[in-house]
Amino acid sequence: MSKSLFTKLSHLGTAPCDEQHPRAPVALPAIRTSTVRFNTIHDLYDTYKRQSSGERIVGYGRMGMDTHAAFEEIMCELEGGQRAFLAPSGLNAIAMVLLSFLSAGDHMLVADCVYGPVRQMDKTVLQRMNIESTFCSMRNADEIEAQTKPNTKVLYIESPGSLLFEMLDLPSIAAIAKKHNILLVTDNTWGSGIAYRPLELGADISVVAVTKYIGGHSDLLMGAVVAKDEKVIKTLDINQYALGFSTSADDVWLAIRGVRTIDVRMKRHAENALKVCEFFDQQPETLQIFHPAYEKDSHHALWKRDARGSNGMMSVALNFTPEQTKVFVETLELFSIGYSWGGYESLVDMVDVSFLKNHAYWNASYPSLVRLHIGLESVEDLIADLSQALDKARHHKV
Repeated sequence: MSKSLFTKLSHLGTAPCDEQHPRAPVALPAIRTSTVRFNTIHDLYDTYKRQSSGERIVGYGRMGMDTHAAFEEIMCELEGGQRAFLAPSGLNAIAMVLLSFLSAGDHMLVADCVYGPVRQMDKTVLQRMNIESTFCSMRNADEIEAQTKPNTKVLYIESPGSLLFEMLDLPSIAAIAKKHNILLVTDNTWGSGIAYRPLELGADISVVAVTKYIGGHSDLLMGAVVAKDEKVIKTLDINQYALGFSTSADDVWLAIRGVRTIDVRMKRHAENALKVCEFFDQQPETLQIFHPAYEKDSHHALWKRDARGSNGMMSVALNFTPEQTKVFVETLELFSIGYSWGGYESLVDMVDVSFLKNHAYWNASYPSLVRLHIGLESVEDLIADLSQALDKARHHKV
């Protein structure tokens, strides 16, 4: 019997209940270990032989045992991949990919809308390793072609983009990458396999910060790398082992717990966010709303074509001075000030617009930008909170 993704997410990774295990809990325990024991020398040698051939089999606790394997299977179902590799954070997952596929003398082409720490990784690590990166807008195929070099090995994008949630034409970008034999890597934290599936649209690797919507409760840090091509998987496998990436069994257990409700949570986040978009659309200070699922967003057509859903992330450009924007943010009662997102709670971040100066999608004439994560609270209460904060900012003496 075929099963939907959401049914699989409810049943994958549960404790076995069968002839050998007639009594079992619903949740698989968090299996912690450093040492893995072997019954015989033959078993030890056989394990490492199979491991060296690429099989997902544990010879040491760093790779994780049943709990880890269960969550890796869940990530493959979410993203439509064949193997998943875990890392201690989303940024670690990005590092795992870039250090696996880039060498001295290589070039990487990067979308200018990516997660900010990717630029920091370029400045502090990749440049030191003699790896060149070019950041550019990915909205124009001709520009992508123009920036491609003979030594370009990786094309790295994020769609929707960070901060402004710019949708990119992933199938078109994938066609360019394939034409030039370039590995296409996509940060899919926004979609997390529920709202967006880059591997189905042509990406070679999907990177996800499990920290966000998959965990869903703001209580863990983790990243995942998912791929479907055997050659790509082999490279990731040997490099994950060599670099020593390891994740806590307790965090993996929390991620399995969180993913059980990701579908219903993200739907509620998305519904609330659209209502908040409609609220801001009526406010005189609103210059632009950045949320691709909102029909007035300039990338709504791409979202409608390629995405399967949405979430609670949005940004709003406001015609406020920096001081007025600060008053707005600090007056909010239900929105905590914080950088992260994806948990059940609402968050707000006053974005330093200087961070957007290299972002082609940003209108430099806008004086301020506020990023919001719309949580699972009553949306009427959230809108009332936003309304009172806007009112105080309006009447703040400039």
